[in-house]
Amino acid sequence: MRELLPGVFTWPWFSERHGYDFNGYLVRAPGGNVCVDPVEMSDEVLDAIAREGVAVIALTNRNHTRASARVRARTGAPVAIHAADAAHARAQGAVIDRELAHGDRVGPFVALDARGKSPGEVALHWPERRMLVVGDACVGHPAGACGLLPEKVIDDPAALRASLRALTAIDFDVLLLGDGVSLTTGGREALSALVASFGG
Repeated sequence: MRELLPGVFTWPWFSERHGYDFNGYLVRAPGGNVCVDPVEMSDEVLDAIAREGVAVIALTNRNHTRASARVRARTGAPVAIHAADAAHARAQGAVIDRELAHGDRVGPFVALDARGKSPGEVALHWPERRMLVVGDACVGHPAGACGLLPEKVIDDPAALRASLRALTAIDFDVLLLGDGVSLTTGGREALSALVASFGG
Protein backbone atom coordinates (compact mmCIF):
# COMPACT_ATOMS: atom_id res chain seq x y z
CA MET A 1 0.00 0.00 0.00
CA ARG A 2 1.45 3.36 -0.98
CA GLU A 3 0.52 6.91 -0.04
CA LEU A 4 -0.62 8.52 -3.27
CA LEU A 5 -1.43 11.86 -1.60
CA PRO A 6 -1.31 12.89 2.06
CA GLY A 7 -3.72 10.58 3.85
CA VAL A 8 -4.75 8.81 0.62
CA PHE A 9 -3.44 5.26 0.28
CA THR A 10 -3.84 2.93 -2.67
CA TRP A 11 -2.92 -0.58 -3.72
CA PRO A 12 -3.24 -2.19 -7.17
CA TRP A 13 -4.48 -5.51 -8.47
CA PHE A 14 -3.43 -6.08 -12.07
CA SER A 15 -6.17 -7.24 -14.43
CA GLU A 16 -4.73 -9.44 -17.16
CA ARG A 17 -7.98 -9.21 -19.12
CA HIS A 18 -8.01 -5.40 -19.13
CA GLY A 19 -4.26 -4.82 -19.25
CA TYR A 20 -4.20 -2.31 -16.40
CA ASP A 21 -4.49 -2.06 -12.62
CA PHE A 22 -7.67 -2.10 -10.61
CA ASN A 23 -7.24 0.19 -7.59
CA GLY A 24 -8.42 0.10 -4.01
CA TYR A 25 -8.23 3.13 -1.73
CA LEU A 26 -8.03 3.92 1.96
CA VAL A 27 -8.66 7.58 2.79
CA ARG A 28 -7.90 9.00 6.20
CA ALA A 29 -10.69 11.25 7.40
CA PRO A 30 -11.36 13.12 10.66
CA GLY A 31 -14.59 11.24 11.38
CA GLY A 32 -13.20 7.82 10.44
CA ASN A 33 -11.33 6.33 7.52
CA VAL A 34 -13.10 5.35 4.30
CA CYS A 35 -12.07 2.30 2.26
CA VAL A 36 -13.27 2.67 -1.33
CA ASP A 37 -13.70 -0.24 -3.77
CA PRO A 38 -11.17 -2.53 -2.06
CA VAL A 39 -9.50 -4.76 -4.64
CA GLU A 40 -7.80 -8.06 -3.85
CA MET A 41 -4.80 -7.61 -1.61
CA SER A 42 -1.91 -9.35 0.05
CA ASP A 43 -2.06 -10.20 3.74
CA GLU A 44 0.41 -7.38 4.32
CA VAL A 45 -1.92 -4.82 2.74
CA LEU A 46 -4.87 -6.13 4.74
CA ASP A 47 -2.80 -5.84 7.91
CA ALA A 48 -1.94 -2.24 7.03
CA ILE A 49 -5.60 -1.41 6.38
CA ALA A 50 -6.57 -2.93 9.73
CA ARG A 51 -3.87 -0.92 11.52
CA GLU A 52 -5.15 2.30 9.96
CA GLY A 53 -8.75 1.40 10.83
CA VAL A 54 -11.85 1.64 8.65
CA ALA A 55 -15.13 3.36 9.56
CA VAL A 56 -16.96 2.51 6.33
CA ILE A 57 -16.36 0.60 3.10
CA ALA A 58 -17.84 2.51 0.15
CA LEU A 59 -18.58 0.77 -3.14
CA THR A 60 -19.04 2.97 -6.19
CA ASN A 61 -20.95 0.33 -8.18
CA ARG A 62 -22.31 -3.21 -8.24
CA ASN A 63 -19.18 -4.66 -9.87
CA HIS A 64 -16.76 -3.29 -7.27
CA THR A 65 -17.70 -5.55 -4.37
CA ARG A 66 -14.26 -7.11 -5.00
CA ALA A 67 -12.58 -7.71 -1.62
CA SER A 68 -15.14 -5.82 0.46
CA ALA A 69 -16.13 -8.94 2.41
CA ARG A 70 -12.51 -9.53 3.41
CA VAL A 71 -12.05 -5.97 4.67
CA ARG A 72 -15.43 -6.08 6.43
CA ALA A 73 -14.55 -9.35 8.18
CA ARG A 74 -11.20 -7.99 9.36
CA THR A 75 -12.24 -4.47 10.41
CA GLY A 76 -15.95 -4.77 11.21
CA ALA A 77 -16.66 -1.77 8.97
CA PRO A 78 -20.09 -1.61 7.29
CA VAL A 79 -20.35 -1.79 3.50
CA ALA A 80 -22.29 0.95 1.69
CA ILE A 81 -23.56 1.01 -1.91
CA HIS A 82 -26.28 2.90 -3.77
CA ALA A 83 -29.70 1.29 -3.39
CA ALA A 84 -30.07 0.71 -7.15
CA ASP A 85 -26.97 -1.50 -7.21
CA ALA A 86 -27.49 -3.22 -3.86
CA ALA A 87 -29.52 -6.23 -5.03
CA HIS A 88 -26.97 -7.12 -7.72
CA ALA A 89 -24.10 -6.79 -5.23
CA ARG A 90 -25.89 -9.06 -2.76
CA ALA A 91 -26.55 -11.58 -5.53
CA GLN A 92 -22.78 -11.69 -6.09
CA GLY A 93 -22.33 -12.65 -2.44
CA ALA A 94 -21.53 -9.24 -0.98
CA VAL A 95 -22.84 -8.23 2.41
CA ILE A 96 -24.38 -4.76 2.15
CA ASP A 97 -25.03 -2.93 5.42
CA ARG A 98 -26.13 0.46 4.14
CA GLU A 99 -27.89 1.64 1.01
CA LEU A 100 -26.94 5.08 -0.26
CA ALA A 101 -28.95 7.80 -1.96
CA HIS A 102 -27.54 10.68 -3.98
CA GLY A 103 -26.39 13.43 -1.65
CA ASP A 104 -25.66 11.07 1.23
CA ARG A 105 -22.45 11.53 3.19
CA VAL A 106 -19.92 8.72 3.35
CA GLY A 107 -17.35 10.06 5.77
CA PRO A 108 -16.11 13.30 4.18
CA PHE A 109 -17.45 12.31 0.76
CA VAL A 110 -20.77 13.15 -0.86
CA ALA A 111 -22.31 10.45 -3.08
CA LEU A 112 -23.06 11.89 -6.54
CA ASP A 113 -25.08 10.42 -9.39
CA ALA A 114 -22.81 8.69 -11.91
CA ARG A 115 -25.35 6.24 -13.36
CA GLY A 116 -24.95 4.71 -16.77
CA LYS A 117 -22.48 1.84 -16.42
CA SER A 118 -24.98 0.58 -13.86
CA PRO A 119 -28.10 2.26 -12.44
CA GLY A 120 -26.57 2.79 -9.00
CA GLU A 121 -23.09 3.96 -9.95
CA VAL A 122 -21.93 6.86 -7.77
CA ALA A 123 -18.93 9.14 -7.69
CA LEU A 124 -17.60 10.26 -4.30
CA HIS A 125 -16.74 13.95 -3.90
CA TRP A 126 -14.73 15.46 -1.05
CA PRO A 127 -15.30 19.16 -1.69
CA GLU A 128 -12.75 20.48 0.81
CA ARG A 129 -9.95 18.46 -0.77
CA ARG A 130 -11.24 18.94 -4.34
CA MET A 131 -11.18 15.18 -4.77
CA LEU A 132 -13.46 12.97 -6.87
CA VAL A 133 -13.44 9.16 -6.74
CA VAL A 134 -14.88 7.40 -9.78
CA GLY A 135 -15.35 3.65 -10.04
CA ASP A 136 -16.42 2.56 -13.53
CA ALA A 137 -17.95 5.71 -15.00
CA CYS A 138 -14.57 6.34 -16.62
CA VAL A 139 -11.14 4.76 -16.48
CA GLY A 140 -7.59 6.08 -16.37
CA HIS A 141 -6.42 4.50 -19.58
CA PRO A 142 -4.24 5.54 -21.26
CA ALA A 143 -2.31 7.09 -18.36
CA GLY A 144 -2.93 10.81 -17.99
CA ALA A 145 -6.29 10.68 -19.74
CA CYS A 146 -9.82 9.45 -19.13
CA GLY A 147 -11.51 6.81 -21.25
CA LEU A 148 -14.62 4.65 -21.21
CA LEU A 149 -15.14 0.96 -20.71
CA PRO A 150 -16.38 -0.96 -23.79
CA GLU A 151 -19.96 -0.03 -24.64
CA LYS A 152 -21.06 -3.68 -24.39
CA VAL A 153 -20.58 -3.57 -20.58
CA ILE A 154 -22.40 -0.23 -20.15
CA ASP A 155 -26.10 -0.48 -19.29
CA ASP A 156 -27.05 2.97 -20.61
CA PRO A 157 -24.36 4.79 -22.63
CA ALA A 158 -26.45 7.97 -23.02
CA ALA A 159 -27.05 8.18 -19.27
CA LEU A 160 -23.35 7.62 -18.62
CA ARG A 161 -22.37 10.45 -20.95
CA ALA A 162 -24.89 12.73 -19.20
CA SER A 163 -23.52 11.74 -15.79
CA LEU A 164 -19.95 12.48 -16.80
CA ARG A 165 -20.98 15.81 -18.31
CA ALA A 166 -22.63 16.74 -15.00
CA LEU A 167 -19.53 15.73 -13.03
CA THR A 168 -17.39 18.19 -14.99
CA ALA A 169 -19.39 20.97 -13.30
CA ILE A 170 -18.10 19.82 -9.89
CA ASP A 171 -15.03 21.52 -8.42
CA PHE A 172 -12.23 18.94 -8.22
CA ASP A 173 -8.62 18.54 -9.20
CA VAL A 174 -7.72 15.06 -7.88
CA LEU A 175 -9.41 12.22 -9.78
CA LEU A 176 -9.04 8.82 -8.13
CA LEU A 177 -10.04 6.06 -10.53
CA GLY A 178 -11.07 2.50 -9.81
CA ASP A 179 -9.47 1.30 -13.04
CA GLY A 180 -6.25 2.49 -14.63
CA VAL A 181 -4.08 5.41 -13.58
CA SER A 182 -5.42 8.12 -11.25
CA LEU A 183 -4.71 11.81 -11.73
CA THR A 184 -3.37 13.61 -8.67
CA THR A 185 -3.72 16.92 -10.54
CA GLY A 186 -5.63 17.97 -13.64
CA GLY A 187 -8.44 15.49 -13.12
CA ARG A 188 -11.24 17.84 -14.04
CA GLU A 189 -9.45 18.88 -17.23
CA ALA A 190 -8.95 15.23 -18.22
CA LEU A 191 -12.60 14.39 -17.60
CA SER A 192 -13.68 17.51 -19.50
CA ALA A 193 -11.57 16.40 -22.47
CA LEU A 194 -13.33 13.04 -22.47
CA VAL A 195 -16.74 14.72 -22.31
CA ALA A 196 -15.77 17.06 -25.15
CA SER A 197 -15.07 14.00 -27.31
CA PHE A 198 -18.75 12.98 -27.04
CA GLY A 199 -19.80 15.93 -29.22
CA GLY A 200 -23.28 17.40 -29.14
